[in-house]
Amino acid sequence: MDMILNAFSFVLDSALDVAPIVFFLFVFQLFVLRERIPNVNQVLVGFAFVAVGLGLFLVGLEQTLFPLGRLMAQQLTDPEFLYDISGHIGESLIWQDFYWVYLFAAAVGFATTMAEPALLAVSMKANSVSGGAIGVWGLRVAVALGVGFGVALGCYRIITGLPLQYFIAVGYLVVIVQTTMAPKMIVPLAYDSGGVTTSTVTVPLITALGLGLAEAVPGRSPLLDGFGLVAFASLFPIISVLAYGQLAALRQRRAKSSSQETEFEEETDHAL
Repeated sequence: MDMILNAFSFVLDSALDVAPIVFFLFVFQLFVLRERIPNVNQVLVGFAFVAVGLGLFLVGLEQTLFPLGRLMAQQLTDPEFLYDISGHIGESLIWQDFYWVYLFAAAVGFATTMAEPALLAVSMKANSVSGGAIGVWGLRVAVALGVGFGVALGCYRIITGLPLQYFIAVGYLVVIVQTTMAPKMIVPLAYDSGGVTTSTVTVPLITALGLGLAEAVPGRSPLLDGFGLVAFASLFPIISVLAYGQLAALRQRRAKSSSQETEFEEETDHAL
């Protein structure tokens, strides 16, 4: 019964959140564009589905994903588990002893990004607009690898307690250098990729992981150290997509150079 009431409360809150969007869309359509809204009933039903879907999604996060993320972080950082796999019984744990945390973080970052609906939509659009030059799977995997690495590095920062700003500053310096070297076509898409990854699926899970990890590691504050994983998940996909574009351009240049050499050899043989 409590879960049903909780779900109803979330659905109501979601409806209130969606209401301003509906209001402004209707106002602009009717009073600015001065056009009738096609299929009004269908539009209203669609917004109702959005409100219900968001509400149920939030219930799922509250009941399952957040507790599970905290539980996994606590289990992976449990001293008994870490001493058992590291063999450093009676000694102080060092950052290398948390390698299972890094592997888990990378796997969660990769898997949640591959399941991100926003990324799939952007990848399909990029593939369509580029005439197939940008592959759907290639872009998704590049972004997911960036998120996985970023989340793992963010967990390393939480465990070691190093300042967040150092990582972010160095990361954006790398982005600036890559931006000057990457193909112009891929640069805007790379920057957008950092935004679409931090959406409905990825953010709740990695936030729960960061907070759970900060609660479980001695000397860390959930408020000061638990947040920041989303920043890593936004930054490193930009780097990975720019690198993907650079590698694709390099392969294209090599293929073009190879074909030109072949044509030259054929022309030489003909002349002889």
